Amino acid sequence: MSEFLVEAENLVKHFPVEKGIFSSSGSFVHAVDGVSLAIRERETLACVGESGCGKSTLGRLLLRLIEPTSGNVRFNGEDIMKLSFADLRKRKRDMQIIFQDPYASLDPRMKISDIVGEPLATHGIARGEKRREQVAELLETVGIGRSQLSRYPHMFSGGQRQRIGIARALALNPRFLVCDEPVSALDVSIQSQVINLLLELREKKRLTYFFISHDLNIVRHISDQVCIMFLGKIMEYGPTREVYDHPLHPYSLFLISAAPIPDPKARYKEKPILQGELPSPVNLPKGCRFHTRCPYAQGICAEEEPKPSGSADRYVLCHFPLAN
Repeated sequence: MSEFLVEAENLVKHFPVEKGIFSSSGSFVHAVDGVSLAIRERETLACVGESGCGKSTLGRLLLRLIEPTSGNVRFNGEDIMKLSFADLRKRKRDMQIIFQDPYASLDPRMKISDIVGEPLATHGIARGEKRREQVAELLETVGIGRSQLSRYPHMFSGGQRQRIGIARALALNPRFLVCDEPVSALDVSIQSQVINLLLELREKKRLTYFFISHDLNIVRHISDQVCIMFLGKIMEYGPTREVYDHPLHPYSLFLISAAPIPDPKARYKEKPILQGELPSPVNLPKGCRFHTRCPYAQGICAEEEPKPSGSADRYVLCHFPLAN
C-alpha cells in the first residue's frame, strides 16, 4: 500500500479552442500540462499561482469532475480514471470539494437543511428525521445553529454561506477535500475564522486537503507542502517552510516577495518585481514557459524545456535554480 492517499501522474488537460478571429481550429488551451504530485494522508498540499495557471482545473482533475486528456489519478492506491460511473459514484463519498464562491455554489431556491442533506439523500445514507438530525449536527460542527435549518442562502452572510458549503462537503464523511480558494471571496476579518475552522476539522476528522489559493500568507499558515504553478506546469514543489525560506525557482521568488509583510519597516525594502506579460496558454513559448518574464534567463531557456531536478519531495523545473 502506498504511503500517499492521493497521487497524480503526468496529468494533462487541454481544452479545444473554437475557431474564431484570433484562433484557428486545432488550437488548445494548455490548462494542465504534465503534472505529477502526491499527498500524504492528513497533510495539506497547497497549490499557488497566478489566475489562469490551471490550479482549479488541477483540483477538478484530482476528483475526476472533469476528464483528463491523459494521465491518471490514484486514490488510496486505486486508479480512479479506470472506474465505471457507478464505482466512481461510490468513491466520490471519500472525495469532495469546497467551492470558491459561497454565493454561486448554493442553490438559492433550497433551504440549507436540503442543501446539506442532499448528499445524504443522493447516496441513500439517511432519510427523514435521521437525516435532519445529521444535517443539524453537521451545521453545528461548522458553527451554524440548528435553529437556522429552515432558512435560505440569501439570509446568511458570505462567511456563513461558506460554512454551509463546508458542511455540505463533510456530509458524506470524506477523507479528501479539494479546497478551491475557499476564502478568497470573503472579508479579511472572516477569512481567519474559516481557515481556523478548516484546520480544526482536519485534525478532528483526519482530513487530507488540496488547498488552492493565491494568498501566500494563508498558504504558509495552513499547508505542509506547496507546489508553485505557472501555465499548467508545477515549477517548484516541496515542504512549505523550505520553499518559502529558500525558493529555488525565480517565479517562486517573485511570488513570495510580492506577499505583504505585517511589518511597517519592511515596506521600505526593495523587492524584486515580476516584469512582462503572461504568455498565452494557447500559444506557449518554446523552451521554459517562464523565460519571457525571467531576468535570469539564458539562451538554453528559450530552446529547451527544463526537466525536474532534485528529489521527489523537493524539486524545481529550472535550468538555473537559485542558490540557497
